Amino acid sequence: MRKDLSRVRLTFALCFPDVYEVGMSHVGLRILYHVLNSRPEIAAERVFMPWVDFEQLLRKTATPLFSLENKLPLRSFDIVGFSLQYELTYTNVLAMLELGGVPVLAAERGKDDPLVIAGGPCATNPEPLAPFLDAVVLGDGEEVALDLAQATIEGRERGLPRRDLLRRLADIPGVYVPSLYRAHYDGSRFAGVEPLDGAPQRVVRRIVLDLDAAPFPSAPVVPFVETIHDRVALEIARGCTQGCRFCHAGATYRPVRERSRGVLRRLARESVDSTGYDEISLLSLSTTDYSEIEALCDDLLEEFSGEQVSISLPSLRVDAFSVGLCERVSRVRRSGITLAAEAGTQRLRDVINKRVTDDDIERAACAAFDAGYQQIKLYFMIGLPTEREEDVLGIAETVRRIVRLGRERGAGRRGVIANVSVASFVPKPHTPFQWEAQLPPEELERRQRLVIDNLRTRAVKLSWHDVQQSRLEAIFARGDRRLAQVLLEARRLGLRLDGWTDLFNPGAWEEAFARAGVAPEEYLGEREEDQPLPWDHLSCGVSKDFLLRERRRALAGEPTPDCRRGPCVACGVDCEHLRRADL
Repeated sequence: MRKDLSRVRLTFALCFPDVYEVGMSHVGLRILYHVLNSRPEIAAERVFMPWVDFEQLLRKTATPLFSLENKLPLRSFDIVGFSLQYELTYTNVLAMLELGGVPVLAAERGKDDPLVIAGGPCATNPEPLAPFLDAVVLGDGEEVALDLAQATIEGRERGLPRRDLLRRLADIPGVYVPSLYRAHYDGSRFAGVEPLDGAPQRVVRRIVLDLDAAPFPSAPVVPFVETIHDRVALEIARGCTQGCRFCHAGATYRPVRERSRGVLRRLARESVDSTGYDEISLLSLSTTDYSEIEALCDDLLEEFSGEQVSISLPSLRVDAFSVGLCERVSRVRRSGITLAAEAGTQRLRDVINKRVTDDDIERAACAAFDAGYQQIKLYFMIGLPTEREEDVLGIAETVRRIVRLGRERGAGRRGVIANVSVASFVPKPHTPFQWEAQLPPEELERRQRLVIDNLRTRAVKLSWHDVQQSRLEAIFARGDRRLAQVLLEARRLGLRLDGWTDLFNPGAWEEAFARAGVAPEEYLGEREEDQPLPWDHLSCGVSKDFLLRERRRALAGEPTPDCRRGPCVACGVDCEHLRRADL
Protein backbone atom coordinates (compact mmCIF):
# COMPACT_ATOMS: atom_id res chain seq x y z
CA MET A 1 0.00 0.00 0.00
CA ARG A 2 1.61 3.25 -1.18
CA LYS A 3 0.38 6.30 0.72
CA ASP A 4 1.02 10.00 0.16
CA LEU A 5 3.61 10.61 2.87
CA SER A 6 2.77 14.33 3.01
CA ARG A 7 -0.64 13.37 4.42
CA VAL A 8 0.44 11.04 7.24
CA ARG A 9 1.58 11.79 10.79
CA LEU A 10 3.75 8.72 11.29
CA THR A 11 5.89 6.49 9.09
CA PHE A 12 6.53 2.95 10.30
CA ALA A 13 9.10 0.62 8.69
CA LEU A 14 8.13 -3.04 9.13
CA CYS A 15 11.54 -4.69 8.91
CA PHE A 16 11.92 -8.43 8.48
CA PRO A 17 15.56 -9.36 9.08
CA ASP A 18 15.69 -11.99 6.37
CA VAL A 19 15.20 -12.06 2.62
CA TYR A 20 11.96 -11.14 0.85
CA GLU A 21 11.01 -14.75 0.03
CA VAL A 22 11.05 -15.62 3.73
CA GLY A 23 9.57 -12.42 5.13
CA MET A 24 6.62 -12.25 2.76
CA SER A 25 5.51 -15.67 4.00
CA HIS A 26 5.22 -14.44 7.58
CA VAL A 27 1.66 -14.01 8.81
CA GLY A 28 2.65 -11.63 11.61
CA LEU A 29 4.13 -9.17 9.12
CA ARG A 30 0.92 -9.26 7.10
CA ILE A 31 -1.19 -8.63 10.21
CA LEU A 32 0.86 -5.63 11.35
CA TYR A 33 0.93 -4.19 7.83
CA HIS A 34 -2.87 -4.42 7.74
CA VAL A 35 -3.37 -3.01 11.26
CA LEU A 36 -1.10 -0.01 10.81
CA ASN A 37 -2.21 0.91 7.30
CA SER A 38 -5.86 0.74 8.35
CA ARG A 39 -5.19 4.10 10.00
CA PRO A 40 -5.02 6.96 7.46
CA GLU A 41 -2.52 8.90 9.60
CA ILE A 42 0.02 6.03 9.53
CA ALA A 43 2.06 4.75 6.59
CA ALA A 44 3.58 1.31 7.18
CA GLU A 45 6.08 0.12 4.59
CA ARG A 46 8.10 -3.08 4.20
CA VAL A 47 11.88 -3.49 4.38
CA PHE A 48 13.78 -6.77 4.02
CA MET A 49 17.36 -7.90 4.43
CA PRO A 50 19.05 -7.65 1.02
CA TRP A 51 20.87 -10.65 -0.37
CA VAL A 52 24.64 -10.48 -0.67
CA ASP A 53 24.79 -9.06 -4.21
CA PHE A 54 22.21 -6.33 -3.52
CA GLU A 55 23.91 -5.42 -0.24
CA GLN A 56 27.17 -4.98 -2.14
CA LEU A 57 25.41 -2.77 -4.70
CA LEU A 58 23.89 -0.59 -1.95
CA ARG A 59 27.31 -0.10 -0.40
CA LYS A 60 29.05 0.50 -3.73
CA THR A 61 26.55 3.18 -4.75
CA ALA A 62 26.19 4.64 -1.23
CA THR A 63 22.43 4.01 -1.47
CA PRO A 64 20.70 3.63 1.91
CA LEU A 65 18.48 0.61 2.48
CA PHE A 66 14.94 1.65 1.57
CA SER A 67 11.32 0.53 1.81
CA LEU A 68 9.47 -1.18 -1.03
CA GLU A 69 6.46 1.15 -1.18
CA ASN A 70 7.87 4.70 -1.37
CA LYS A 71 11.60 3.89 -1.53
CA LEU A 72 11.99 5.78 1.76
CA PRO A 73 15.45 5.39 3.36
CA LEU A 74 15.30 3.55 6.66
CA ARG A 75 16.75 6.52 8.56
CA SER A 76 13.78 8.68 7.41
CA PHE A 77 11.11 6.64 9.22
CA ASP A 78 9.66 7.61 12.60
CA ILE A 79 9.63 4.00 13.82
CA VAL A 80 11.75 1.11 12.59
CA GLY A 81 10.28 -2.18 13.81
CA PHE A 82 11.97 -5.58 13.56
CA SER A 83 10.33 -9.00 13.77
CA LEU A 84 12.66 -11.32 15.72
CA GLN A 85 11.80 -14.85 14.60
CA TYR A 86 15.18 -16.55 14.90
CA GLU A 87 18.35 -15.84 16.87
CA LEU A 88 20.57 -16.23 13.82
CA THR A 89 19.02 -13.11 12.26
CA TYR A 90 20.48 -10.80 14.91
CA THR A 91 23.42 -9.76 12.74
CA ASN A 92 20.88 -8.95 10.01
CA VAL A 93 19.23 -6.44 12.36
CA LEU A 94 22.53 -4.62 12.80
CA ALA A 95 23.30 -4.84 9.09
CA MET A 96 19.93 -3.35 8.13
CA LEU A 97 20.32 -0.47 10.58
CA GLU A 98 23.80 0.21 9.26
CA LEU A 99 22.70 -0.01 5.62
CA GLY A 100 19.73 2.24 6.36
CA GLY A 101 21.81 4.98 7.96
CA VAL A 102 20.37 4.48 11.46
CA PRO A 103 22.85 4.62 14.38
CA VAL A 104 23.26 1.02 15.50
CA LEU A 105 23.51 1.77 19.22
CA ALA A 106 20.40 3.21 20.85
CA ALA A 107 22.53 5.48 23.04
CA GLU A 108 23.90 7.20 19.92
CA ARG A 109 20.51 8.08 18.42
CA GLY A 110 19.31 11.64 18.61
CA LYS A 111 15.97 13.41 18.59
CA ASP A 112 15.55 13.09 14.82
CA ASP A 113 16.54 9.43 14.55
CA PRO A 114 13.91 6.70 14.30
CA LEU A 115 12.74 4.73 17.30
CA VAL A 116 13.99 1.18 16.82
CA ILE A 117 11.66 -1.43 18.30
CA ALA A 118 11.38 -5.21 18.09
CA GLY A 119 8.82 -7.92 18.69
CA GLY A 120 8.25 -11.57 17.88
CA PRO A 121 9.20 -14.86 19.57
CA CYS A 122 12.81 -13.86 20.32
CA ALA A 123 11.60 -10.70 22.03
CA THR A 124 10.87 -12.87 25.07
CA ASN A 125 14.62 -12.54 25.75
CA PRO A 126 15.88 -9.53 23.79
CA GLU A 127 18.85 -8.88 26.11
CA PRO A 128 21.60 -9.68 23.55
CA LEU A 129 20.06 -6.93 21.38
CA ALA A 130 19.14 -4.58 24.26
CA PRO A 131 21.79 -1.90 23.53
CA PHE A 132 20.49 -1.62 19.95
CA LEU A 133 16.76 -1.38 20.72
CA ASP A 134 14.75 1.57 21.99
CA ALA A 135 11.73 -0.57 22.88
CA VAL A 136 10.55 -4.18 22.73
CA VAL A 137 7.00 -5.49 22.37
CA LEU A 138 6.09 -8.57 24.40
CA GLY A 139 3.17 -10.61 23.12
CA ASP A 140 0.64 -10.10 20.35
CA GLY A 141 1.78 -7.20 18.19
CA GLU A 142 -1.64 -6.19 16.93
CA GLU A 143 -2.54 -5.40 20.54
CA VAL A 144 0.34 -2.96 20.93
CA ALA A 145 1.24 -1.51 17.53
CA LEU A 146 -1.35 1.26 17.48
CA ASP A 147 -0.62 2.19 21.11
CA LEU A 148 3.04 2.60 20.22
CA ALA A 149 2.22 4.58 17.10
CA GLN A 150 -0.16 6.94 18.91
CA ALA A 151 2.26 7.59 21.76
CA THR A 152 5.01 8.33 19.25
CA ILE A 153 2.81 10.68 17.23
CA GLU A 154 1.81 12.63 20.33
CA GLY A 155 5.33 12.68 21.75
CA ARG A 156 6.95 13.90 18.57
CA GLU A 157 4.30 16.52 17.87
CA ARG A 158 4.77 17.83 21.40
CA GLY A 159 8.51 17.89 20.92
CA LEU A 160 9.25 15.52 23.81
CA PRO A 161 12.93 14.73 24.36
CA ARG A 162 13.82 11.20 23.30
CA ARG A 163 14.28 10.01 26.90
CA ASP A 164 10.85 11.34 27.89
CA LEU A 165 9.26 9.67 24.89
CA LEU A 166 10.86 6.35 25.83
CA ARG A 167 9.60 6.74 29.39
CA ARG A 168 6.13 7.25 27.99
CA LEU A 169 6.42 4.10 25.87
CA ALA A 170 7.41 2.15 28.99
CA ASP A 171 3.99 2.99 30.46
CA ILE A 172 2.26 1.05 27.68
CA PRO A 173 1.43 -2.49 28.88
CA GLY A 174 3.59 -5.02 27.09
CA VAL A 175 6.33 -2.55 26.13
CA TYR A 176 9.84 -2.99 27.49
CA VAL A 177 12.37 -0.16 27.23
CA PRO A 178 15.85 -1.67 27.77
CA SER A 179 17.56 1.64 28.57
CA LEU A 180 15.35 1.95 31.68
CA TYR A 181 16.92 -1.19 33.15
CA ARG A 182 20.45 -1.84 34.36
CA ALA A 183 21.99 -5.32 34.19
CA HIS A 184 24.22 -6.36 37.11
CA TYR A 185 27.03 -8.92 37.12
CA ASP A 186 29.03 -10.76 39.72
CA GLY A 187 32.25 -11.03 37.77
CA SER A 188 31.15 -12.60 34.48
CA ARG A 189 28.05 -14.13 36.05
CA PHE A 190 24.71 -12.44 35.41
CA ALA A 191 23.26 -11.21 38.72
CA GLY A 192 19.95 -9.55 37.80
CA VAL A 193 18.26 -6.52 36.25
CA GLU A 194 17.37 -3.31 38.09
CA PRO A 195 14.57 -1.03 36.80
CA LEU A 196 15.36 2.70 36.69
CA ASP A 197 13.26 5.90 36.77
CA GLY A 198 10.15 4.13 38.00
CA ALA A 199 10.07 1.56 35.19
CA PRO A 200 7.95 -1.54 35.95
CA GLN A 201 9.60 -4.31 37.93
CA ARG A 202 8.22 -6.78 35.36
CA VAL A 203 6.90 -6.25 31.87
CA VAL A 204 3.93 -8.51 31.14
CA ARG A 205 3.07 -9.81 27.70
CA ARG A 206 0.03 -8.42 25.88
CA ILE A 207 -2.55 -10.97 24.74
CA VAL A 208 -5.31 -10.78 22.14
CA LEU A 209 -8.27 -12.22 24.02
CA ASP A 210 -10.79 -12.49 21.17
CA LEU A 211 -9.39 -13.67 17.83
CA ASP A 212 -12.74 -13.12 16.11
CA ALA A 213 -12.49 -9.42 16.93
CA ALA A 214 -8.80 -9.20 16.10
CA PRO A 215 -7.87 -7.73 12.72
CA PHE A 216 -6.75 -10.22 10.10
CA PRO A 217 -5.80 -9.34 6.50
CA SER A 218 -7.99 -11.03 3.90
CA ALA A 219 -6.48 -8.94 1.09
CA PRO A 220 -2.73 -9.09 1.75
CA VAL A 221 -0.05 -7.91 -0.66
CA VAL A 222 0.59 -10.70 -3.17
CA PRO A 223 4.33 -11.13 -3.83
CA PHE A 224 5.76 -10.80 -7.33
CA VAL A 225 7.95 -13.88 -6.84
CA GLU A 226 7.33 -17.29 -5.33
CA THR A 227 7.81 -17.21 -1.56
CA ILE A 228 8.54 -19.96 0.95
CA HIS A 229 4.82 -20.38 1.72
CA ASP A 230 3.01 -19.16 -1.38
CA ARG A 231 -0.61 -19.64 -0.36
CA VAL A 232 -3.41 -18.24 1.78
CA ALA A 233 -2.34 -18.53 5.41
CA LEU A 234 -5.45 -18.72 7.58
CA GLU A 235 -4.71 -18.54 11.29
CA ILE A 236 -7.39 -20.65 12.95
CA ALA A 237 -6.07 -20.57 16.54
CA ARG A 238 -3.29 -19.21 18.70
CA GLY A 239 -1.67 -21.02 21.61
CA CYS A 240 -1.16 -24.67 22.51
CA THR A 241 -1.64 -26.77 25.65
CA GLN A 242 0.17 -29.93 24.53
CA GLY A 243 2.93 -28.91 26.94
CA CYS A 244 6.04 -30.16 25.11
CA ARG A 245 8.77 -29.12 27.52
CA PHE A 246 11.26 -28.00 24.89
CA CYS A 247 8.74 -25.88 22.97
CA HIS A 248 9.11 -22.12 23.27
CA ALA A 249 5.95 -21.29 21.32
CA GLY A 250 3.86 -23.70 23.38
CA ALA A 251 4.89 -21.93 26.58
CA THR A 252 4.80 -18.32 25.40
CA TYR A 253 1.61 -18.28 23.29
CA ARG A 254 -0.77 -19.56 25.96
CA PRO A 255 -3.73 -19.52 26.43
CA VAL A 256 -5.41 -21.22 23.48
CA ARG A 257 -7.70 -18.90 21.54
CA GLU A 258 -9.73 -19.94 18.49
CA ARG A 259 -11.42 -18.15 15.63
CA SER A 260 -14.99 -19.25 15.04
CA ARG A 261 -15.93 -21.32 12.01
CA GLY A 262 -18.10 -18.59 10.56
CA VAL A 263 -15.33 -15.98 10.72
CA LEU A 264 -12.82 -18.42 9.23
CA ARG A 265 -15.11 -19.30 6.34
CA ARG A 266 -15.60 -15.61 5.58
CA LEU A 267 -11.87 -14.85 5.78
CA ALA A 268 -11.07 -17.81 3.56
CA ARG A 269 -13.56 -16.68 0.93
CA GLU A 270 -12.29 -13.09 0.96
CA SER A 271 -8.65 -14.19 0.86
CA VAL A 272 -9.05 -16.48 -2.14
CA ASP A 273 -11.09 -13.88 -4.02
CA SER A 274 -8.57 -11.10 -3.37
CA THR A 275 -5.33 -13.03 -3.95
CA GLY A 276 -6.09 -15.70 -6.51
CA TYR A 277 -4.29 -18.36 -4.47
CA ASP A 278 -5.50 -21.92 -4.97
CA GLU A 279 -4.37 -23.29 -1.60
CA ILE A 280 -5.43 -22.47 1.96
CA SER A 281 -3.16 -23.49 4.82
CA LEU A 282 -4.83 -23.75 8.23
CA LEU A 283 -2.31 -22.32 10.68
CA SER A 284 -2.01 -23.18 14.35
CA LEU A 285 0.62 -24.66 16.64
CA SER A 286 -1.48 -27.85 16.55
CA THR A 287 -4.10 -27.59 13.82
CA THR A 288 -5.95 -30.80 14.63
CA ASP A 289 -6.47 -29.58 18.22
CA TYR A 290 -8.88 -26.94 16.91
CA SER A 291 -12.11 -27.83 18.70
CA GLU A 292 -14.24 -28.01 15.52
CA ILE A 293 -11.58 -29.04 13.03
CA GLU A 294 -13.70 -31.60 11.18
CA ALA A 295 -16.63 -29.23 10.82
CA LEU A 296 -14.30 -26.41 9.74
CA CYS A 297 -12.75 -28.59 7.05
CA ASP A 298 -16.23 -29.54 5.84
CA ASP A 299 -17.17 -25.84 5.73
CA LEU A 300 -14.16 -24.99 3.57
CA LEU A 301 -14.60 -27.99 1.29
CA GLU A 302 -18.20 -26.93 0.74
CA GLU A 303 -17.27 -23.27 0.23
CA PHE A 304 -14.71 -24.04 -2.46
CA SER A 305 -16.39 -27.04 -4.05
CA GLY A 306 -15.54 -27.09 -7.77
CA GLU A 307 -13.03 -24.22 -7.57
CA GLN A 308 -9.83 -26.32 -7.40
CA VAL A 309 -8.82 -24.69 -4.10
CA SER A 310 -6.97 -27.12 -1.85
CA ILE A 311 -6.81 -27.22 1.95
CA SER A 312 -3.60 -28.12 3.79
CA LEU A 313 -2.99 -28.93 7.45
CA PRO A 314 0.66 -28.15 8.23
CA SER A 315 0.66 -28.95 11.95
CA LEU A 316 -0.73 -32.38 12.85
CA ARG A 317 -0.84 -34.60 15.89
CA VAL A 318 0.87 -37.96 15.47
CA ASP A 319 -2.27 -40.09 15.23
CA ALA A 320 -4.45 -41.83 12.69
CA PHE A 321 -7.20 -39.21 13.11
CA SER A 322 -4.90 -36.46 11.84
CA VAL A 323 -3.80 -38.56 8.89
CA GLY A 324 -7.42 -39.36 8.06
CA LEU A 325 -8.35 -35.70 8.24
CA CYS A 326 -5.43 -34.79 5.99
CA GLU A 327 -6.62 -37.34 3.46
CA ARG A 328 -10.17 -36.04 3.74
CA VAL A 329 -9.20 -32.49 2.71
CA SER A 330 -6.92 -33.66 -0.11
CA ARG A 331 -9.64 -33.82 -2.75
CA VAL A 332 -7.99 -31.22 -5.00
CA ARG A 333 -4.33 -32.02 -4.45
CA ARG A 334 -2.53 -34.08 -1.87
CA SER A 335 -0.22 -32.36 0.60
CA GLY A 336 2.48 -34.24 2.46
CA ILE A 337 2.19 -36.01 5.79
CA THR A 338 4.51 -34.87 8.57
CA LEU A 339 4.83 -36.75 11.87
CA ALA A 340 6.83 -35.08 14.63
CA ALA A 341 7.74 -37.95 16.93
CA GLU A 342 10.63 -35.83 18.36
CA ALA A 343 12.28 -38.71 20.26
CA GLY A 344 13.08 -42.33 19.45
CA THR A 345 11.92 -43.98 22.69
CA GLN A 346 8.90 -43.79 24.93
CA ARG A 347 11.10 -43.02 27.94
CA LEU A 348 12.45 -39.87 26.32
CA ARG A 349 9.05 -38.85 24.95
CA ASP A 350 7.77 -38.96 28.54
CA VAL A 351 10.68 -36.72 29.59
CA ILE A 352 9.81 -34.08 26.99
CA ASN A 353 6.05 -34.57 27.54
CA LYS A 354 5.41 -35.65 23.96
CA ARG A 355 2.35 -37.77 24.57
CA VAL A 356 2.88 -40.06 21.60
CA THR A 357 3.38 -43.83 21.82
CA ASP A 358 5.04 -46.25 19.41
CA ASP A 359 1.56 -47.54 18.61
CA ASP A 360 0.40 -44.00 17.77
CA ILE A 361 3.32 -43.56 15.39
CA GLU A 362 2.73 -46.93 13.71
CA ARG A 363 -1.02 -46.40 13.36
CA ALA A 364 -0.48 -42.96 11.84
CA ALA A 365 2.09 -44.35 9.39
CA CYS A 366 -0.17 -47.26 8.45
CA ALA A 367 -3.09 -44.90 7.90
CA ALA A 368 -0.92 -42.77 5.62
CA PHE A 369 0.33 -45.70 3.56
CA ASP A 370 -3.15 -47.23 3.34
CA ALA A 371 -4.43 -43.88 2.06
CA GLY A 372 -1.87 -44.01 -0.73
CA TYR A 373 0.78 -41.65 0.58
CA GLN A 374 4.17 -42.53 -0.86
CA GLN A 375 6.29 -40.40 1.45
CA ILE A 376 6.23 -39.41 5.10
CA LYS A 377 8.23 -36.65 6.74
CA LEU A 378 9.53 -37.46 10.20
CA TYR A 379 10.95 -34.95 12.70
CA PHE A 380 13.28 -35.89 15.56
CA MET A 381 15.60 -34.11 17.98
CA ILE A 382 18.92 -35.19 19.43
CA GLY A 383 20.63 -33.90 22.55
CA LEU A 384 17.42 -33.67 24.59
CA PRO A 385 17.81 -33.64 28.40
CA THR A 386 18.53 -37.14 29.82
CA GLU A 387 19.04 -38.56 26.32
CA ARG A 388 20.98 -41.83 26.22
CA GLU A 389 22.58 -43.73 23.37
CA GLU A 390 19.62 -46.11 23.17
CA ASP A 391 17.34 -43.10 22.65
CA VAL A 392 19.43 -41.99 19.67
CA LEU A 393 19.44 -45.51 18.24
CA GLY A 394 15.69 -45.54 18.85
CA ILE A 395 15.32 -42.85 16.17
CA ALA A 396 16.83 -45.18 13.60
CA GLU A 397 14.73 -48.11 14.83
CA THR A 398 11.52 -46.05 14.64
CA VAL A 399 12.31 -45.01 11.07
CA ARG A 400 13.22 -48.57 10.04
CA ARG A 401 9.94 -49.80 11.53
CA ILE A 402 7.98 -47.26 9.47
CA VAL A 403 9.91 -48.25 6.35
CA ARG A 404 8.98 -51.90 6.95
CA LEU A 405 5.33 -50.96 7.39
CA GLY A 406 5.41 -49.03 4.13
CA ARG A 407 6.94 -51.92 2.24
CA GLU A 408 4.34 -54.30 3.64
CA ARG A 409 1.67 -52.00 2.19
CA GLY A 410 3.37 -51.60 -1.16
CA ALA A 411 4.55 -48.00 -0.67
CA GLY A 412 8.20 -48.98 -0.91
CA ARG A 413 7.89 -49.86 -4.60
CA ARG A 414 6.86 -46.32 -5.45
CA GLY A 415 9.90 -44.44 -4.12
CA VAL A 416 11.28 -42.89 -0.97
CA ILE A 417 9.21 -43.60 2.13
CA ALA A 418 10.81 -41.49 4.86
CA ASN A 419 12.24 -37.98 4.74
CA VAL A 420 13.84 -37.69 8.16
CA SER A 421 14.89 -34.38 9.71
CA VAL A 422 17.08 -34.43 12.82
CA ALA A 423 17.46 -31.18 14.78
CA SER A 424 19.67 -30.47 17.78
CA PHE A 425 18.07 -29.52 21.08
CA VAL A 426 18.34 -25.81 21.91
CA PRO A 427 17.30 -24.72 25.43
CA LYS A 428 14.90 -21.79 25.16
CA PRO A 429 13.84 -19.14 27.70
CA HIS A 430 10.43 -19.38 29.42
CA THR A 431 10.35 -23.19 28.97
CA PRO A 432 10.84 -26.00 31.49
CA PHE A 433 14.17 -26.74 29.81
CA GLN A 434 15.52 -23.18 30.13
CA TRP A 435 17.94 -24.42 32.82
CA GLU A 436 19.34 -27.32 30.77
CA ALA A 437 22.69 -27.54 29.03
CA GLN A 438 23.26 -27.99 25.34
CA LEU A 439 25.62 -30.81 24.45
CA PRO A 440 29.00 -29.86 22.92
CA PRO A 441 29.05 -29.76 19.09
CA GLU A 442 31.34 -32.76 18.82
CA GLU A 443 28.93 -34.88 20.89
CA LEU A 444 25.94 -33.71 18.83
CA GLU A 445 27.85 -34.65 15.68
CA ARG A 446 28.63 -38.09 17.14
CA ARG A 447 24.93 -38.66 17.80
CA GLN A 448 24.08 -37.48 14.30
CA ARG A 449 26.51 -40.07 12.91
CA LEU A 450 24.86 -42.76 15.03
CA VAL A 451 21.56 -42.05 13.29
CA ILE A 452 23.18 -41.82 9.86
CA ASP A 453 25.14 -45.05 10.23
CA ASN A 454 22.01 -46.93 11.22
CA LEU A 455 19.84 -45.59 8.40
CA ARG A 456 21.85 -46.37 5.30
CA THR A 457 18.99 -47.28 2.98
CA ARG A 458 17.53 -45.80 -0.20
CA ALA A 459 14.16 -45.67 1.50
CA VAL A 460 15.36 -42.89 3.80
CA LYS A 461 16.53 -39.37 3.06
CA LEU A 462 18.20 -37.72 6.03
CA SER A 463 18.70 -34.05 6.78
CA TRP A 464 20.10 -32.47 9.92
CA HIS A 465 20.85 -29.07 11.35
CA ASP A 466 24.37 -27.70 11.43
CA VAL A 467 25.46 -28.20 15.04
CA GLN A 468 27.50 -24.99 15.01
CA GLN A 469 24.41 -23.01 14.02
CA SER A 470 22.45 -24.73 16.81
CA ARG A 471 25.23 -23.85 19.24
CA LEU A 472 25.06 -20.16 18.29
CA GLU A 473 21.25 -20.26 18.52
CA ALA A 474 21.51 -21.62 22.08
CA ILE A 475 24.00 -18.93 23.10
CA PHE A 476 21.80 -16.07 21.95
CA ALA A 477 18.53 -17.69 23.07
CA ARG A 478 19.64 -17.55 26.73
CA GLY A 479 22.09 -14.67 26.41
CA ASP A 480 22.50 -11.39 28.24
CA ARG A 481 23.69 -7.90 27.31
CA ARG A 482 27.36 -8.86 27.13
CA LEU A 483 26.57 -10.56 23.82
CA ALA A 484 25.86 -7.17 22.25
CA GLN A 485 29.61 -6.61 22.00
CA VAL A 486 29.94 -9.98 20.26
CA LEU A 487 27.32 -8.88 17.73
CA LEU A 488 29.21 -5.64 17.10
CA GLU A 489 32.41 -7.58 16.48
CA ALA A 490 30.52 -9.96 14.22
CA ARG A 491 29.29 -7.04 12.13
CA ARG A 492 32.83 -5.67 11.87
CA LEU A 493 33.83 -9.05 10.50
CA GLY A 494 31.06 -8.82 7.91
CA LEU A 495 28.84 -11.54 9.34
CA ARG A 496 25.18 -11.61 8.32
CA LEU A 497 22.59 -14.04 6.96
CA ASP A 498 23.90 -16.58 9.47
CA GLY A 499 20.76 -18.70 9.20
CA TRP A 500 21.79 -19.62 5.65
CA THR A 501 24.17 -22.58 5.91
CA ASP A 502 26.25 -21.60 2.87
CA LEU A 503 26.96 -18.17 4.40
CA PHE A 504 27.46 -19.28 8.01
CA ASN A 505 31.08 -18.84 9.15
CA PRO A 506 31.75 -20.52 12.53
CA GLY A 507 35.44 -19.56 12.48
CA ALA A 508 34.61 -15.87 12.18
CA TRP A 509 32.10 -16.21 15.02
CA GLU A 510 34.82 -17.66 17.26
CA GLU A 511 36.94 -14.65 16.41
CA ALA A 512 34.04 -12.31 17.29
CA PHE A 513 33.71 -13.92 20.72
CA ALA A 514 37.47 -13.68 21.28
CA ARG A 515 37.57 -10.01 20.29
CA ALA A 516 34.67 -9.27 22.65
CA GLY A 517 36.33 -11.19 25.49
CA VAL A 518 33.24 -13.38 25.96
CA ALA A 519 33.48 -17.15 26.48
CA PRO A 520 30.61 -18.83 24.58
CA GLU A 521 30.72 -21.89 26.85
CA GLU A 522 29.37 -19.75 29.72
CA TYR A 523 25.99 -19.69 27.93
CA LEU A 524 25.78 -23.38 27.07
CA GLY A 525 25.99 -25.11 30.44
CA GLU A 526 23.30 -26.12 32.91
CA ARG A 527 21.98 -23.30 35.08
CA GLU A 528 21.09 -23.50 38.73
CA GLU A 529 17.40 -23.28 39.55
CA ASP A 530 17.88 -20.31 41.90
CA GLN A 531 20.22 -18.49 39.50
CA PRO A 532 18.93 -15.14 38.14
CA LEU A 533 18.07 -15.38 34.45
CA PRO A 534 18.43 -12.48 32.00
CA TRP A 535 14.71 -12.59 31.15
CA ASP A 536 13.30 -12.85 34.68
CA HIS A 537 11.90 -9.31 34.45
CA LEU A 538 9.86 -10.24 31.34
CA SER A 539 6.69 -12.26 31.87
CA CYS A 540 5.00 -14.35 29.18
CA GLY A 541 2.26 -15.47 31.56
CA VAL A 542 3.54 -18.93 32.47
CA SER A 543 4.99 -18.81 35.98
CA LYS A 544 8.54 -19.75 36.90
CA ASP A 545 7.16 -22.04 39.62
CA PHE A 546 5.26 -24.02 36.98
CA LEU A 547 8.34 -24.26 34.77
CA LEU A 548 10.36 -25.56 37.72
CA ARG A 549 7.69 -28.16 38.50
CA GLU A 550 7.67 -29.25 34.89
CA ARG A 551 11.44 -29.50 34.84
CA ARG A 552 11.41 -31.77 37.88
CA ARG A 553 8.63 -33.89 36.41
CA ALA A 554 10.68 -34.19 33.24
CA LEU A 555 13.76 -35.42 35.09
CA ALA A 556 11.53 -37.94 36.85
CA GLY A 557 10.05 -39.07 33.52
CA GLU A 558 6.52 -37.96 34.49
CA PRO A 559 4.24 -36.64 31.72
CA THR A 560 1.75 -33.83 32.36
CA PRO A 561 -1.76 -33.99 30.85
CA ASP A 562 -3.15 -31.52 28.34
CA CYS A 563 -5.24 -29.11 30.42
CA ARG A 564 -7.80 -28.77 27.62
CA ARG A 565 -8.68 -32.41 28.15
CA GLY A 566 -8.02 -32.71 31.87
CA PRO A 567 -7.58 -30.71 35.05
CA CYS A 568 -5.89 -27.31 35.21
CA VAL A 569 -2.11 -27.67 35.55
CA ALA A 570 -1.74 -24.24 37.26
CA CYS A 571 0.69 -22.87 34.68
CA GLY A 572 0.01 -19.28 35.73
CA VAL A 573 -1.94 -18.14 32.68
CA ASP A 574 -5.27 -16.57 33.65
CA CYS A 575 -7.62 -18.64 31.48
CA GLU A 576 -10.59 -17.67 33.66
CA HIS A 577 -10.00 -14.03 32.70
CA LEU A 578 -10.06 -15.13 29.06
CA ARG A 579 -13.35 -16.95 29.52
CA ARG A 580 -14.89 -13.91 31.23
CA ALA A 581 -13.74 -11.72 28.34
CA ASP A 582 -15.53 -14.02 25.89
CA LEU A 583 -18.88 -13.66 27.67
